[in-house]
Amino acid sequence: MTNLLHIDTSIRYEGSVTREISSQFADVWRTVNPGGGYAYRDLHASPIPHHDGTDQGISADLIAEVDAADVILIGAPMYNFSIPSTLKAWIDRVATSEHFAREDGTFAWGGKRVVVVTARGGSYKPGTPREGFDFQEPYLRAVLSMVGLDHDLQFVHAELTLADVVPQMHQFRELAVESRADAHRVVKELASA
Repeated sequence: MTNLLHIDTSIRYEGSVTREISSQFADVWRTVNPGGGYAYRDLHASPIPHHDGTDQGISADLIAEVDAADVILIGAPMYNFSIPSTLKAWIDRVATSEHFAREDGTFAWGGKRVVVVTARGGSYKPGTPREGFDFQEPYLRAVLSMVGLDHDLQFVHAELTLADVVPQMHQFRELAVESRADAHRVVKELASA
């Protein structure tokens, strides 16, 4: 049986692009894998306490969810060029030295598939003026690689989500619609694979 761990981190519910797109992935995945297991964690509704040197079993429960998952789906909006602090708190609990590379170079979590759905108010693609401001994908790639969750890692970006809201970005509204539609198309394909 295949298991999906679905993590949402957006502070928004209504109008959240990452919740919308990650939900579509989960729906398609569950249709394609009717006997598969599904675990859902909303880090905004139930935030993980920041690591303070105590554990209280919190880390063990989160690690058990990752252990049980074959596919990990993370909805991660870009906040201030990076990730939500709730996602960082989750990472601090699961990306521990016990999950670093073993002596033979393999990882306990090396065979898992990870899909990260992002929403970004602007565009951070190569060649754009804000390319160097993307601390979201490079950070997630780096931290996930420490624990072997980068071997089958895909990012799906919905960009220019503020084009309707910020008057200076109105000229990019069509590109925003295209980016969002493309993100929906890609998650359908990834969830069906």
